[in-house]
Amino acid sequence: MSTSQPGPHDLRAVGARGDEPSLAQRVRRTLFGPPRRLDDAHLFHKVSLVAVLAWVGLGADGLSSSAYGPEEAFRALGEHTYLAVALAGLMAGTVLIISKAYSRIIEKFPHGGGGYVVASKLLGPKVGLVSGCALLVDYVLTVTISIAAAGDAVFSVLPPEWAAWKLPVEVVLLAGLMVLNIRGIRESVLVLAPVFFLFVATHAVVVGYGLLGHIPEVPATAASVADGFRTSFSTMGALPLVLLLFHAFSMGGGTYTGIEAVSNGIPMMRHPQAETAKRTMRYMAISLAVTATGLLVCYLLWRIEPVAGKTMNAVLVERLTGGWAIGDAFTFVTMVSAAALLVVAAQAGFADGPRVLANMALDSWVPRRFASLSDRLTAQNGIVLVGMAALAALLYAKGSVALLVVMYSINVFLTFSLSLLGMTVSTWRERRVPGARRSDLLLFVVGLLLCLTILSVTTIDKFSHSGWVTLVATGCVVLLCVLTKRHYGRVARITDEAFRGLHAPEAGAGGSAPELDPGKPTAVVLVAAYGGLGLHTMLNAFRVFPHSFRNIVFVSVGVIDSGRFKGADSVDALRVETDQSLQRYVSAAHAMGIAATFRSAVGTDPVTEAEQICREVAREFPGAVFFAGHLVFQRETWVQRLLHNHTAYAIQRRLQWAGLNMVILPARVTA
Repeated sequence: MSTSQPGPHDLRAVGARGDEPSLAQRVRRTLFGPPRRLDDAHLFHKVSLVAVLAWVGLGADGLSSSAYGPEEAFRALGEHTYLAVALAGLMAGTVLIISKAYSRIIEKFPHGGGGYVVASKLLGPKVGLVSGCALLVDYVLTVTISIAAAGDAVFSVLPPEWAAWKLPVEVVLLAGLMVLNIRGIRESVLVLAPVFFLFVATHAVVVGYGLLGHIPEVPATAASVADGFRTSFSTMGALPLVLLLFHAFSMGGGTYTGIEAVSNGIPMMRHPQAETAKRTMRYMAISLAVTATGLLVCYLLWRIEPVAGKTMNAVLVERLTGGWAIGDAFTFVTMVSAAALLVVAAQAGFADGPRVLANMALDSWVPRRFASLSDRLTAQNGIVLVGMAALAALLYAKGSVALLVVMYSINVFLTFSLSLLGMTVSTWRERRVPGARRSDLLLFVVGLLLCLTILSVTTIDKFSHSGWVTLVATGCVVLLCVLTKRHYGRVARITDEAFRGLHAPEAGAGGSAPELDPGKPTAVVLVAAYGGLGLHTMLNAFRVFPHSFRNIVFVSVGVIDSGRFKGADSVDALRVETDQSLQRYVSAAHAMGIAATFRSAVGTDPVTEAEQICREVAREFPGAVFFAGHLVFQRETWVQRLLHNHTAYAIQRRLQWAGLNMVILPARVTA
């Protein structure tokens, strides 16, 4: 009888090995945590976020913008502070419109992806590329501006002579947040949740007392606002007044940033994911609208003016609590909580930036290694890239929030505009479909006009003030992505042509499969999905070593990456897919008259998983020799080394150390 059935699936802890961990591994586990177990039935439940935690981890990006967005808008009013009332209404309406539009995006794209997926699916891959690159730069700047604004908030209540330590402290904060995110998104959110709720509590007091405490003066303020409107209308005219209002509105564009983070982060949310995301969006929209507009009105009521070395929020809190017995302590706690929330807001950049990278990697716009997950099930490569790029931006801007907010806002509203344009086009096309909500078309058109207004005014007004830097950086990222995609496409075409004439014989109907004999020499072939490279490796093993092997064992690792880790069923689905692919190899070997079986595992690290399977196969088949295929370029450059993995060589080194023989068979590529 044939024994061509696989052995038990390997469901060890991700990255676990049979030997004792080295010192480096022990240090790494202490910093980042132990590997997660893929056989844990509650794994996805443990790494996903309920709505409240998602509000902390992703909503903090939106809420934290109240630390700098309203201030930038109020400053842009200059002496026309009476416009703050109209500005507050416009700001609240914009938050609610954009958040409502993104709730509709969540409904249409319930598996997430945000601006990159929306633009790619609805407007085409080239527009999607622009949106994705804008998002990447956006999330890098999310981290940067959040850390820089946190430094401003803290040092607003510290002695002026300590200002020299601001940038070093920001660098340390950024590095610590990077380590925390490599441990896992949920872990970092749980650690930072108390900070978030402290911010909500203290700012509720500030806004509530700022408004209620000035109720007796509301009539006088209202009269002053009305008088300001009448005077400016008669001296300036309606159009200049409206243009001034929209200029301030656009300069406060940082207030609306972060709204898209929820739609990008759907895969990390608790089931039902779309409903959890929409609930998170409501929490964020309401909290941001109330906080941002409340602060704007408080600036007006309390006649707050900018003070050098302090944020306007710090000036407001000091003014409010001037007569309190605990005024200094409350001010300190409020500003520290604001700084801490801004650090939490950087979480969105680390959570969603790597996810956008992973989505683009699956489409071959960026190196495919960015789709890989670590043994903590985090996109570690993406987290490190976002962190290092944010560090470079922080040092370039020297921690200046005024400089960073311009760079940040341009890319945010470029992505907003492309997403809402895509939804507008899609809704127009589907307007006659039964059940279509016609009101959505008006929602998307209004949201698109608001976003285009902010994007245009900010780009034109601030082009020479760092706006050009964002556009150049985004353009460079687009160019790199195009070159990467072109390389992968060229290699795929050449590889397909090379293997086009390669066919394995088909298994005939009936007849028994050859029996395995573990005591005979065995070829163990490491393969990926069924295709030309795997067949090339199998046939070459028997060509190079004719009449040497009686058995063949196919080994494959189903790699859990960011594209596949969508829910609790993703591991089982990948396992089935991997086994089906291996069974095709087994059938091809049987048709050649060779006894065959296969072994498989599922994990995030193909090298570690393959090593463990090969050790087990070597114990079962003592005469085993291991084979793997590898694409070989005629003149390999550093670019090719970056874009293509060297998994076969990494496995070979480990097996050789274990005393096992492995042969790497080249597949020549002339790209």
